[in-house]
Amino acid sequence: MAYQGFAQEFLGMPAVTRAYTTACVLTTAAVQLELITPFQLYFNPDLIFRKFQIWRLITNFLFFGPLGFSFFFNMIFLYRYCRMLEEGSFRGRTADFVFMFLFGGFLMTLFGLFASLFFLGQAFTIMLVYVWSRRNPYIRMNFFGLLNFQAPFLPWVLMGFSLLLGNSIIIDLLGIAVGHIYYFLEDVFPNQPGGKKLLLTPSFLKMVFDTPEEDPNYNPLPEDHPENQPRDQDQNQQHHPE
Repeated sequence: MAYQGFAQEFLGMPAVTRAYTTACVLTTAAVQLELITPFQLYFNPDLIFRKFQIWRLITNFLFFGPLGFSFFFNMIFLYRYCRMLEEGSFRGRTADFVFMFLFGGFLMTLFGLFASLFFLGQAFTIMLVYVWSRRNPYIRMNFFGLLNFQAPFLPWVLMGFSLLLGNSIIIDLLGIAVGHIYYFLEDVFPNQPGGKKLLLTPSFLKMVFDTPEEDPNYNPLPEDHPENQPRDQDQNQQHHPE
């Protein structure tokens, strides 16, 4: 029963959230089982561009450290806010959601070229949290029963919590910065006087991820109308003559 409940929950997850969280969990499991090491995953521009280890552009977003409190904490926030975004403001817009992933990952990678950052998954999670929080500004949040605040403060609360744990806040600041850039270009600037939409999802992403909508102007041929279709009884009589 527990397995069936887990399977239903897993299959009920929206596609992008399911793919990303599964990739993160499998990557961590592979490291724990010593099938691979973090040294094969981390972001290293020299190995990427000189040794053509292109996979590092992706794997550095998938590893959140060894199993422990930090890993589960990040997974909970990643799953929760990625899913709420995909089922909320990106409902029916999977291509736009994937484009946000690519845009955010691209900016973080550019920053990673000039800073000694080895894994960017936490920054990516903070970006998702930031975009969700700005699009839901009036939701009241409660952090471990200790703090009550409005949703837009959540990324900053997470950064403060990371600081208390002794972690560097550079990663959190990067996630907030990239999240704000996306939010500004997508939600703020197009609504300003003289503003326009600058982030345009490529058409090939829409072809791959979005189900084409039915043409409202489509007019079927007369023989395609339901009332002109032969009834089951007529079909049965046709195929099974007495």
